[in-house]
Amino acid sequence: MRKLALRLLLSLFIFLLPSALFSPQAADFQFAWVKRVVASDTFKGKVVGVSDGDTIKVMREGRAVKVRLHRIDCPEKKQPFGTRTKQFTSDMAFGKEVMVRIQNTDRYGRTVGVVILTDGKNLNWDLVDAGLAWWYRKYAPNNKTLKALEAGARAEKRGLWAEPDPKTPWEWRQRDRGCRKR
Repeated sequence: MRKLALRLLLSLFIFLLPSALFSPQAADFQFAWVKRVVASDTFKGKVVGVSDGDTIKVMREGRAVKVRLHRIDCPEKKQPFGTRTKQFTSDMAFGKEVMVRIQNTDRYGRTVGVVILTDGKNLNWDLVDAGLAWWYRKYAPNNKTLKALEAGARAEKRGLWAEPDPKTPWEWRQRDRGCRKR
């Protein structure tokens, strides 16, 4: 008797599951969710803060959202060119309306995105082109634009590439963590 009830319940479940998943109501719910995600992939807002060269605060729906620039890494504040990079980002974006193309969220809860300035320029690319940021190969291994921009800045010794042996921010952070542990 118990096996029969279990079989009947399992058959009912198997029979009803597809209709629940593919019903018009389920489709509406699924597509509404997709629309919300797509609609939120881009937003416009005023830049109200610059933490460092690759992290800014942009107003969105009445609150400041931290935005980490996608696919690049700028020198840390205490690293050579750290202050200059922050100043460059401030000059380009602070107090201005920008468009943020959201790519994802990082482990610190920051929005990670591409920042487009009012004149249509890509802030992420401008930093690399000026020699004030590294192309972050770990997160964009096949990005031909960033590869070309960094190669051009290196060849012309712009920004940090004028240094004989510039340390990447990830090496700098690693060394800094090692010093703090001691």
